[in-house]
Amino acid sequence: MEEEKKNPDEGRRSMLKGLIGVPLAAGALWGAYSESRKIKNEKKEILEALNINAEAPDNTADLSGDALRIGIIGFGGRGQHLIRVLGFATKSWLENMKDNVNAMKAHQEQEDLNVKVTAVCDVFDVNAEDAVSSFDGCKRYRHHEELINSGEVDAVIIATPDHWHAPISIKALEAGLHVYVEKPMTHNIKETYALRDAVLKTGKVLQVGHQHRQTQSFLTAQDIIKKKILGHISLVTTNTNRNSDTGAWQYKIHEKASPQTIDWDQFIGSAPKAPFNKEHFFRWRKWWAYGSGLSGDLMSHDYDRINCVLGMGMPKYVNASGGIYAHNDGREVPDVMQVAMEYPDFSVGSSREPGLEKGMTFVYSATLGNQYNRGTLLMGHDATMELGNTLTLHADSNSTRFKDMMKNGMIDPSIPIYSYNPQSDQVDGVTSATAKYFADKGLLWTFRDGKRVDSAHLHLKEWLNAIRNGTPVSCGIKEGFEEAMSSHMGGISWKAGRRMEWDPVKEEIIALPGEDLDAILLSTITGEYPVENVMDVM
Repeated sequence: MEEEKKNPDEGRRSMLKGLIGVPLAAGALWGAYSESRKIKNEKKEILEALNINAEAPDNTADLSGDALRIGIIGFGGRGQHLIRVLGFATKSWLENMKDNVNAMKAHQEQEDLNVKVTAVCDVFDVNAEDAVSSFDGCKRYRHHEELINSGEVDAVIIATPDHWHAPISIKALEAGLHVYVEKPMTHNIKETYALRDAVLKTGKVLQVGHQHRQTQSFLTAQDIIKKKILGHISLVTTNTNRNSDTGAWQYKIHEKASPQTIDWDQFIGSAPKAPFNKEHFFRWRKWWAYGSGLSGDLMSHDYDRINCVLGMGMPKYVNASGGIYAHNDGREVPDVMQVAMEYPDFSVGSSREPGLEKGMTFVYSATLGNQYNRGTLLMGHDATMELGNTLTLHADSNSTRFKDMMKNGMIDPSIPIYSYNPQSDQVDGVTSATAKYFADKGLLWTFRDGKRVDSAHLHLKEWLNAIRNGTPVSCGIKEGFEEAMSSHMGGISWKAGRRMEWDPVKEEIIALPGEDLDAILLSTITGEYPVENVMDVM
């Protein structure tokens, strides 16, 4: 068979392709390097222009000395969690978690806070006996006053239903004890003033359980606000989205619950007298007599998250709307609620002429019938901040501050100009337009030195450090007063069907002639709460 002849032109073309490919590849590499260098320089320039301080918060504390003796009042789900992050897990929890490697590891690696649990009070025998059998030296008290006056505790943690928060806190403070109380700080207006008076009179340390104040990204957000990077903030939007039985407060009713195992009269306290009711006991958040609804239970978190960043304090006006639209199960509190708080004179500063921009609206939007995640947004003239456990900034297309940077193409409003993740060792000046942002409300965990830590553990540590060394707490009586009163304004507005107004001089919610605001706040849908019962347990 005759050998196939080669085409000389084909050989030359192959050789030329090889030769041309060398400079083309080098050129492509050089172009990629130049573009990478350009992006790096832009990142540096943006970060220098923003000058944001993303340092981790101080986590040091001197907890040496004799162990502080802690009493827990209210040892249900929340109370058990708080004691667990102090370092004490019940035998039942350890048994349930024995196959959960991550949960056990996290619990075992917690920092020792040098405390001991010496006393428990819970009106449900099962909860109280679980504590006594699990913690060496822990004694059960049938009534909170017995525990408070026992001489066996230095401080108490209060994790009861809302209507017991203030009465127990006041008695504990007056007995010389320090107090950690869950949110909302109070259940009505009258006791909010009374609790503030007790803290100021006794000088004892009170910390309100807004553990999200320990979230690292919030301190970065505070620096962003301090440096006026957002410009004038006109709107803040926060949200609660839940779509489950637990999220709707349909908690499990314990199989051992009965009039023999529950001290029903003590549970009722100042609430209207009623026959024994398991659902009211375990699902108390659904009724105004014991709980505070969306405004006090969940909005209080979102309000305080923003207040710790902006420090806006009490709103001038509050207007609420909503209803029971998803869970017609006998509950009294709404499961859909919108609350608008107005701050007509508030300003964090502006990049425009003095006085041109002032005033802000804080909007809380909630549904217990859908769980699509909506981030928290602080919307300014120059930029918008999306805030959670992580933080992202977007420049506004009409920004005054970033006008020149957008004009020369350095900043694209559709791409974040800054992102911060405390889990990472560094910040980024420019990120991908497709980067997915996710942040929760800082209620479960945050980071210290790149390590995941329970936020409640850090919040309790801050409280213990304040007790021992006189250091400040991040959510004391001032912050608690603002949280409680703002929440009460939302509840009253929804009940009364009108806008509520705050008098900053008298420090009071303005009532109409002859109007009893506490009676409105504590009323049910079908009838009025007996006003003579308010605070009668104090």
